[in-house]
Amino acid sequence: GRSPVHPTPPHAGNRAAATASPALMAPPPTPAGRIFFLSFLLLVLSPAAVSGHAAVAEEFTEELLLRPLPDRKALAHFHFRSSAPPSAAAGRHHHLFPKAISQLVQKFHIIELELSFTQGRWNYEQWGGSDPMSTSYAKPPGVELWATFDLPLAEIDATWKNLTHTLSGLFCASINFLEPSSSFSAPQWGFKLNEGNLRYGALPREAVCTENLTPWLKLLPCRDKAGIASLLYRPSIYKGYYHSQKLKLRSSQSLGIILDQTLTVVLQPNTAGGKQLHSTDGQLQPNWSIRHLFNSKFSGKCLVSKSSRIFLDIDKGIADKVNKSGTDISWKNEFFVLSNGPDRVIKELNNLKVQSSTLYEYDVSTYSEEKPFDLGITWKLPLIWSCTPSPYHTSRFLMGSGNERGSIALSFLSTNLHKQISGSSDDCSTKAVIFQVVPWYVKVYYHSLEIFIDGNRKTISEVVDKIHVTPSEDKLLPGTLEMQLRFPCTMQSATLTLDFDKGFLHIDEYPPDANQGFDIPSALVSFPEFSSARSYPEIDPSLVSALLENFQEDGVMKSYTEVLLVPLTTPDFSMPYNVITFTCTVLALYFGSLLNALRRRIGEEERELKKAGKD
Repeated sequence: GRSPVHPTPPHAGNRAAATASPALMAPPPTPAGRIFFLSFLLLVLSPAAVSGHAAVAEEFTEELLLRPLPDRKALAHFHFRSSAPPSAAAGRHHHLFPKAISQLVQKFHIIELELSFTQGRWNYEQWGGSDPMSTSYAKPPGVELWATFDLPLAEIDATWKNLTHTLSGLFCASINFLEPSSSFSAPQWGFKLNEGNLRYGALPREAVCTENLTPWLKLLPCRDKAGIASLLYRPSIYKGYYHSQKLKLRSSQSLGIILDQTLTVVLQPNTAGGKQLHSTDGQLQPNWSIRHLFNSKFSGKCLVSKSSRIFLDIDKGIADKVNKSGTDISWKNEFFVLSNGPDRVIKELNNLKVQSSTLYEYDVSTYSEEKPFDLGITWKLPLIWSCTPSPYHTSRFLMGSGNERGSIALSFLSTNLHKQISGSSDDCSTKAVIFQVVPWYVKVYYHSLEIFIDGNRKTISEVVDKIHVTPSEDKLLPGTLEMQLRFPCTMQSATLTLDFDKGFLHIDEYPPDANQGFDIPSALVSFPEFSSARSYPEIDPSLVSALLENFQEDGVMKSYTEVLLVPLTTPDFSMPYNVITFTCTVLALYFGSLLNALRRRIGEEERELKKAGKD
């Protein structure tokens, strides 16, 4: 009995338009009657009257996090949160919250959903692998979608198919390619603990461009016309080294709907102008500001936002260097100086109660177009630092040659992070969980699993705690591997290998660029014993920040591997053209000669020739 959801404009119908006849609009002649009529009209047209008194609780916040990176790049993380309170009305109107998302949740009974569009790959070695940024906002290339449903298990697959079509129209993308059962999986515990109501899919080759960003921006109350989103100048955003836009929503009967929209970009500051400092490794250490990064200026908050803040994050590596020099990590120190003094300084403490990173907070609610805001960092001395890595650097590659068979290898390289944890010893062990989805045309032999630790071959029982395998079915179901490993803390390197055969596709199943190869989505490696949450014990309780709230949530460290490109046997697509051309030529010659013979009148030609001879 629920009406279907169509990809309508996100804010269509957000503001109710009341129409009335001229007789109703005519005010009463007396002043008292006129006042009563206007009061009644305001009451009817108010969002609270349309959506219930709870509609007043709809909120929107906008935040921006800036961070200098060790390889002389700059990280910019945009965070927007829209929230709608619980409502029993199925077709309610909204004042700030995008109606299309509300309809999505109600139609498909979504508990949690996450959709990301990513271009480039997060550099875990240079940009960090243990903080909330790399854990929650570093996504695999292309499109990744997962969702949990509040539905019976028998209805989830059909609901997933309808959901992919709706999201495809809403975000102008090819998400509908995740509809077939051969394109999505149902992980049990390797990706996220669930009760069988989770579905996961990925499209590694999906291109990301402005046609995906525009509908994402339309979900914001002010779009990109005002507020922090006005900094999203397209040429500056898409020329970066990494670009990932994400949409995550959570729904519950107690909290309503919470929508988090994030955009994470890694940019190279312009080094054409200004004095640059050289570090010992020969790289440039550029000075940068908001205006130079985005070629745009911040000219005021979104008027409907509850708060507008900009944070500058100083990594632990920089803080340690400054503290060792004997100076305080203030906004003016021996190594760098900020263009503006912060409104608040927030210090993070690690598990040893030692200062880690530092956040400088700027409340930009009071700035306007007449009084624009700009924040920049100027380096005074060369500085080299590194971000805290994950327990292991993971990478994945292919082995073998030919179009018949091959092997997938997953390697782990220890970063000795366990030595930085209090109470750990060389007798300890580290858990690692692997989640991998393999297309059906890559036929993996899971019994061929081999594990090598520090060059020595180990038995499966020595390393694998538990494993769950969903074998693939031709043209019906992809293969899924969920595996929990336990490595000794003294291990420096490990390698896992799996053999596979390459399948054959029907000629109609090949993409237009079949000779480029076929993609295997990124594998997810998580470390359950390591938390990526940050701790801000000295934070002001009055500070309500969705960004910092997400940073303090308890989450495990995880990282995505590379996308693999597998060449499969492809037919000669030019052969049908050659056959058609050759056949048509032969048929043309045959039928041309046959028609010529049938249509020729031999008796008349002979009489014409005799007549011509007599003349």
